[in-house]
Amino acid sequence: MVRHAGTGRCRVTVRYGEEELVLEVVGEAADGLEAIRLTGELRPDIVVMDIRMPGMDGIEATRRITSGPTTARVLVLTTFDEDEHVYGALRAGASGFTVKDMALDDILAAVRVVAAGDALLAPGVTRRLIADFAADRSAPVASRRPPAAVEAAVEGITGREREVLTLVGRGRSTTEIAQDLFITVATAKSHVSRLLTKLGARDRVQLVITAYEAGLVSPSG
Repeated sequence: MVRHAGTGRCRVTVRYGEEELVLEVVGEAADGLEAIRLTGELRPDIVVMDIRMPGMDGIEATRRITSGPTTARVLVLTTFDEDEHVYGALRAGASGFTVKDMALDDILAAVRVVAAGDALLAPGVTRRLIADFAADRSAPVASRRPPAAVEAAVEGITGREREVLTLVGRGRSTTEIAQDLFITVATAKSHVSRLLTKLGARDRVQLVITAYEAGLVSPSG
């Protein structure tokens, strides 16, 4: 990736078979506060956020960006030793979470997924996220919802929707959910859409969080 000197912008062309994706990098921030400022000024579609930065960290920056007027979606990059921050970042509103040691093509593909409006968790992140949560449910994590609030939310969904939520929590795609439940992909999408509405979730990532908060999934799957 080459940045055009003095412009703060560069264009990246990615080819997937016959399909071509053009990404434009419009800015780069050195810390969380600058990331918030540039997001407001440049109005990007996607913000690729690092968790560890000087001053304000990526979790707080993500929270402020996603709660503000911008429509930007946040894809968080992390390293394996930062797994303890996964939960906080997703609760802060990140639409995806992937690891820095992935191949460049995979990171660009992750940007593509999030840009299309979908949520993304890197392979293995969901399992580690659940394992961390299950290791000590009594640990004080400020961003966790009270158990009563989670139970009340899940109580309002149907039995079929509970099955779908469980599969989403296990990281199953819409197509895989349809296959597992012997329903059409369109029906599976409809169930996911209703879950998003009923549970007040922004995207599938927040459905994953709700699934393990409610005890529907565990580290073993």
